[in-house]
Amino acid sequence: MIINVSNCKPRSPSMSLSNRIGPLTMRAIRVATFGGPEVLQVKTDVTIPQPADNEVLVNIKAAGVNPVETYIRAGVYKRLPPLPFTPGSDGAGVVDKVGSKVKRFKPGDRVFLCQTVSGSYAEYGTVNECYTHPLTAALDFKQGAALGVPYFTAYRALCIKAKIQSGQSLLIHGASGSVGIACIQLARSRGLTVYGTAGSQDGLDLIKKLGVHHAFNHREEGYEKRIMETSKDKGVDCIVEMLSNVNLQKDLDMVSVNGTIVVIGSRGNVEISPRSIMAKEANILGVMLWNSSEEEMQETVREVVKGTESGELVPVIGKEYTLEEASQAHFDIVNTKSSTGRLVLIP
Repeated sequence: MIINVSNCKPRSPSMSLSNRIGPLTMRAIRVATFGGPEVLQVKTDVTIPQPADNEVLVNIKAAGVNPVETYIRAGVYKRLPPLPFTPGSDGAGVVDKVGSKVKRFKPGDRVFLCQTVSGSYAEYGTVNECYTHPLTAALDFKQGAALGVPYFTAYRALCIKAKIQSGQSLLIHGASGSVGIACIQLARSRGLTVYGTAGSQDGLDLIKKLGVHHAFNHREEGYEKRIMETSKDKGVDCIVEMLSNVNLQKDLDMVSVNGTIVVIGSRGNVEISPRSIMAKEANILGVMLWNSSEEEMQETVREVVKGTESGELVPVIGKEYTLEEASQAHFDIVNTKSSTGRLVLIP
């Protein structure tokens, strides 16, 4: 699969109705002003966007909810769209129409999406061909909407940045969320010993079912000591961190000598001891999916699609919402005490 990411340049969605067969308007979430979850409003008369020459119009059957979308909605993210806008990056559905230069897809194809042009919290959305990917028949649309950002981020963190190897040990700090689940499946498929934490019994049951070798409740006092005891006080070779403003110093205490900590998420600042980094000669790596080079994104897409086709990568859905419940989904993704899979919207 060759993807020319260099041609994936963002644009404003076109609302031209030329050559449109079928409905002309759709239901979609629109944000007219930045603010709390209540600004996510369902509109029933939104014009269906039309694809540019290198874009695909998709009838979206499910849309993934990502934490970053809550920051964008609140107006606190570094890159903000012009108002009004439809949120959403990830989704899955059926190709409705293709632009004149699209070669890899045709109407009727099942696809999943990452980084839409017009937003995925809607019945239809446009996306550049290079961010449109084939959805295996083994996965439903909700699972397809759970791929995108979570699985691409997990692959970048583990395989491109940390360069995990068979036989190593991996701790996923927050393993029951969508990125954590992707990390579990990627690590198991590559022969690592997987440690995972969750904040509830349901979360622990889930990650054990997914194949975590050693599961711990990160809300229980002293869980770090139990992790070290399990590792025979050697620590773990690699740690994936979802909430570094809370856990980074703990990670430095638990990582092995010459180990690696990969920071995927943070909701604030943290104070750490540089001596901990020195003593372990530890590596701390930040991950941001959109920094991927063209070659790295091609590798990421290729390996994730291959994993879904082989059955090694199977997303887990935690909860689904209607468009009318989008504000609740945004509240839940930030405030839940323990995730149990991907949150999805059903347009």
